[in-house]
Amino acid sequence: MKKSIFFIPFSLLVLSLVFTSCGPSKKLVASRAWVNQLQMDSADTHNQLNECNSLVKTLRNDKSSLEDQKTNLQNQNTSVHNDLNELSASSKMTIDDQAKRLINLQNIIQSQKDMMNKLKNTVSEALLKYKTDQLSVYIKDGNVYISLQEKLLFKSGSDVVDPMGKAALQTLAQVLNGTNDISVTIEGHTDNVPIKTVQFKDNWDLSTARANSIVRILTNENGFDPKRITASGKGEFKTIKPNDTAEGRAANRRTEVILSPNLTELYKLLEQ
Repeated sequence: MKKSIFFIPFSLLVLSLVFTSCGPSKKLVASRAWVNQLQMDSADTHNQLNECNSLVKTLRNDKSSLEDQKTNLQNQNTSVHNDLNELSASSKMTIDDQAKRLINLQNIIQSQKDMMNKLKNTVSEALLKYKTDQLSVYIKDGNVYISLQEKLLFKSGSDVVDPMGKAALQTLAQVLNGTNDISVTIEGHTDNVPIKTVQFKDNWDLSTARANSIVRILTNENGFDPKRITASGKGEFKTIKPNDTAEGRAANRRTEVILSPNLTELYKLLEQ
């Protein structure tokens, strides 16, 4: 009985110590967890502050750059404005002067068009007896073209002008000798069939030789001014039709007499 009475207080004391020791242990764990959370929150806040500072620095740099660009743009606008003022001040030509110059240019151009149209008609009438498959006369890029087919001028692979071709060139020379301020270019052309003979190495040779033959007939035999004429050979490289048919190749074998107006007066007016 005494043992039972003694055991109960002892048990209560042990339980009291146990509970007393458990209480502070839970608070400590909770405190440590709270401290850890505060440290994490502090680190996050510090990182965010660094990001904000970096953003502020970037924004300041951007602002400075924009201000520099604005200053440069203002300077450029000022420079352009000054250039325009200088250009306006340096230009002494009035609106009336510009209008007169434009009228003069138009008159010169129209006069040349009329002259070339008249020349084209004169040449066409002079060569009227020749068939369209022998020659053609037309205007292109402000120039008069007389396109003479091979069948009218030459035998195949030859640069010797046939009598019928000479007659046509003599008629043409009579018209050209009555013109002023007209330059003449003779262009020889071939098809793409290769040629290689003792006399001609290739189509370049043949086309140039044919152009030279016509130049000699117009100048040496018919009195045209040699200072106003030029010979050139284009070979097979300036076709008017595809070379894949006999008809196309025949059309490409031609010699063109190109009549060009004197543009000196026009150039002088443009340089003013």
